[in-house]
Amino acid sequence: MKTRLKELRARDGLNQTELAKLAKISRQTVSLIEREEFVPSLLIAVRIAKIFDESIENIFFFEEDEL
Repeated sequence: MKTRLKELRARDGLNQTELAKLAKISRQTVSLIEREEFVPSLLIAVRIAKIFDESIENIFFFEEDEL
């Protein structure tokens, strides 16, 4: 799964620790999501989407070959 998480964090001036606190997850989880090594649950994805005021589909997406 591809993600725009790092780009959105930079846009809003958040570091991984700050985002983790807002999303109620660990900083390590943020890092894993950004490195595309972890697919977040729907609950985590919704929390992150609300933090950035973006749709889930605008943050997390699959490439055609991943489907």
